[in-house]
Amino acid sequence: MRITSCENYQEMSILAADLVQEEVLKKPRLLFCAATGSSPAGLYEEMGKRLSLNPGMFDGMRIIKLDEWGGVPAYHPVTCEYFIRKRLLEPLSIPEERYHSFHSDPEDPELECRVIRSTLQEEGPIDLCILGLGKNGHLGLNEPDTQLEPYCHVAQLSELSLEHKMISSMEIKPSYGITLGMEEILAARKIIFLITGKGKKDVMQKLMEKEVHPELPASFLWEHPQVDCLMDLSSMD
Repeated sequence: MRITSCENYQEMSILAADLVQEEVLKKPRLLFCAATGSSPAGLYEEMGKRLSLNPGMFDGMRIIKLDEWGGVPAYHPVTCEYFIRKRLLEPLSIPEERYHSFHSDPEDPELECRVIRSTLQEEGPIDLCILGLGKNGHLGLNEPDTQLEPYCHVAQLSELSLEHKMISSMEIKPSYGITLGMEEILAARKIIFLITGKGKKDVMQKLMEKEVHPELPASFLWEHPQVDCLMDLSSMD
């Protein structure tokens, strides 16, 4: 893992956009795995700015969603679907045929997972995966456990994840999560790992111990050969 310390969130977002641009220029049709939340929001804004300077930059890029809150009405403003459409698909003019997703309130969540697994077998592996660090060390919605799931699956959400600010104001909380599995994430050719936000100092210290174990899913990134970790020092408490 290559770690770059950034003075603030803006610098982190700009550096991340530089890395994305570099990869898109190498492979215009790359498969881009999109995380949601405040960590990558600045990156996506910067990508929109790059598009205005270089029209057509993302004309071939394909996007797949990393995870979703399960049991939340479709297109509710707190869903990852809503976030990705507003922050990525619309600003970058990504058509539906280049977007691979799963529903937030499917009749059969397990079927949604099987569809995504099949999609990755056909379209993958992921070329560039954007990840943020959860306060408990989760990646996507792969929560700390004694054993981690390799493929897209229905996930039981931890209490800490249910306190996420994307959903903290909701009266009815998600009843489960849907997320790409660890093997699918780690199969990505390159990963951009964004660390920002309050309340992550303790998990950061654990991560820096470089001990790889399922109780800290993010620790598995030490096993990946191409991880750029960008750390926003201004947010470290």
